[in-house]
Amino acid sequence: MSSSVLPSAAGLRSFFMAGFECASQRRADGKRLDLLASTRHDVCAATDYALVAGRGMRAARDGMRWHLIEKTAGFYDWSSVAPMAKAAQGAGVQIVWDLCHYGYPDWLDVWSPSFPERFARFSKAAAQFLKDQSDEIPYFCPVNEMSFWAWAGGDMGRFNPTTKGRGDELKRQLARAAIASIDAVREVDPRARFIVAEPCIHVSPNGDSPQALADAADYCNVQYAAHDMLVGRLNPELGGSPDKLDIVGVNYYPDNQWVLGGPPVPLGQYNYRPFRELLAQTAERYGRPVIVSELGAENTARPAWLYYVAQEVAAARKAGVSVEAMCLYPIFDYPGWDNDRHCDVGLFGNAGHDGERLICEEYAAELERQRQRFEADLLAANDEPLAPLRREAS
Repeated sequence: MSSSVLPSAAGLRSFFMAGFECASQRRADGKRLDLLASTRHDVCAATDYALVAGRGMRAARDGMRWHLIEKTAGFYDWSSVAPMAKAAQGAGVQIVWDLCHYGYPDWLDVWSPSFPERFARFSKAAAQFLKDQSDEIPYFCPVNEMSFWAWAGGDMGRFNPTTKGRGDELKRQLARAAIASIDAVREVDPRARFIVAEPCIHVSPNGDSPQALADAADYCNVQYAAHDMLVGRLNPELGGSPDKLDIVGVNYYPDNQWVLGGPPVPLGQYNYRPFRELLAQTAERYGRPVIVSELGAENTARPAWLYYVAQEVAAARKAGVSVEAMCLYPIFDYPGWDNDRHCDVGLFGNAGHDGERLICEEYAAELERQRQRFEADLLAANDEPLAPLRREAS
């Protein structure tokens, strides 16, 4: 197998990316999740990066655990991330660092007016840390899935801040923090790139009345609220401006379409909207490079879902939509957020004592087919040879 460094408007090293689950929120029962630790990626980073690089993924999403780095206000301990940054550099894997993946320090109140300021300070320190490690252009996802976090943590009480009926308020606070983070990072390194990853959804009406149609359309538009806040179209008092939106990330899973107030819409049903149309709609709305920042399914659905999303991405690209990457997320199986059940979602399974991970062969075969397909398409589009990269692991 060979892989290539692919040209990209987003500046990413490969079309297919690996996504390391790095959620670190506190559940409603008070338990702190730490998926980097529970998947052992924090201690197996060097082996893990070699594994994904060997499968042609030279770019990845990963995370800095703010709650570990800033246990005391203003004091930053980078020991949890330094080995990961070094390992990624050694493996030649470009990292998009999530700065806040649902988790924040226990001493900090997310509702406090100081929350955006404290996050900006952390972001600035993180940018300086990376600048001290390497002269590469850094990539960040400031706040992951503001819309989902606002719903799960602000409206449903599922995890921090475990409130109900305050989702819109929380979304504005998270957007304010993301905007402050971007400004702070750019003070350190104006070259920095940013991905804002938000769920991509479609909601079908629960009837054919004008009200039902309007309600469903309104719900669909909610998915753009976080991006709109960043560019200043919505709640301009938060400080958004067009330069705050760089790369638009859309997260897409099998349950991302449903009937308003009803069940999920299965793939292939008459009211299932093709993903290519959702991609085109997003790209047209913002005029920025788009990546599928998360995609995945469980158990035997993994290769089929990758096949479907890849078909839709290829169709969108053929129609002129600038889709620059697809991120398999998560790349490892992991213990479920709510009940620690084993979730068979990854290309690789749990790490053994030596860091070895079993691979899902069917998923790997589909990834290889799609990787070769997209590399061939990109080579044809750019009409220039690309040097093969050595495969470090399998």
